[in-house]
Amino acid sequence: METVEIIALSMGVAWASGLNLYATVFVLGWLGSTGNLVLPQELQICSDPMVMLVAGFMYCVEFFADKIPGVDTGWDAIHTFVRIPAGAILAAGAVGDLGQGAELAALLLGGGLAAATHATKAGGRVLINASPEPVTNWTASLTEDFAVIAGLWAALNYPLAFIVLLTIVMLLMIWLLPRIWRGIKLLYARVVGFFKGGAKQNQYEKPVLPLFKKDET
Repeated sequence: METVEIIALSMGVAWASGLNLYATVFVLGWLGSTGNLVLPQELQICSDPMVMLVAGFMYCVEFFADKIPGVDTGWDAIHTFVRIPAGAILAAGAVGDLGQGAELAALLLGGGLAAATHATKAGGRVLINASPEPVTNWTASLTEDFAVIAGLWAALNYPLAFIVLLTIVMLLMIWLLPRIWRGIKLLYARVVGFFKGGAKQNQYEKPVLPLFKKDET
């Protein structure tokens, strides 16, 4: 693989892992096992049948969990400790043939990219879940699944174009993340204010007196 192709694959798997790690691993394994992609030595483990079976099973679990409002936020919270390190490891594995320096650089860049992608996904889902209807949640989840497959395909077939698009996406995430964070804080303040307002209102409500008093003897 040429340098541009290696960079595209490395950053592609890191970005995709931040969205859906299990789909990323399964797609890599499927491409490697069918001969459509010669995986670097460190990533050939993805083609192992046991790894593909587990990744496929976990993808099915995430497919449904990711489309239930509230459950998806809990799932994202847990996978903060899974997607980010896994994305860093996959990114480093993609450039393992270039030497230890390139591997460490890819580990750092891949971890940062996976973290930014995961934060954008998880934070966006929190805001989407504020809507009572489930359509936007399903649409976002399906769009993410499609983006993982399409992104990896583009990284492998059009690496230079993918790097340009990924750069645009990274700039968009840098622009979005502060706004998502402000939106989450505003949503949190409204929720806290709602419950505090209810508690304050109950505090000033007149107590309900019993209709009949017990005779004191």
